[in-house]
Amino acid sequence: MGGLHHVEICVSNRQHSTHFWGWFLSELGYEPFQEWEEGRSWKLDNTYLVFVQVREKHLGTPYNRSRVGLNHLAFHADSRNQGDELTEKIRASGMKILYEDRHPYAGGEDHYAVYF
Repeated sequence: MGGLHHVEICVSNRQHSTHFWGWFLSELGYEPFQEWEEGRSWKLDNTYLVFVQVREKHLGTPYNRSRVGLNHLAFHADSRNQGDELTEKIRASGMKILYEDRHPYAGGEDHYAVYF
């Protein structure tokens, strides 16, 4: 009771988003769960993440994590090594690593993470 059931994220390009998130979530042990014309989800244990194509009338406002709404998702990795491997795969996919000048300690000297 009280555990997170699922998170649903509206995306501007479902194909692009599910291509990226599919491999990333698979690296963390998530498995494909549901798929329909407008969306797709991945599940780990009892929690799943859903990515849904936003309706065209809402496409004009781009996402900004500082606006009202979801700021970020944070995941645990098995090890620093896995975090480093994911960092290289994220770079190779063309995604921007945030706070590159402070990576992997952008959260502080005791906080080893990749922000993207």
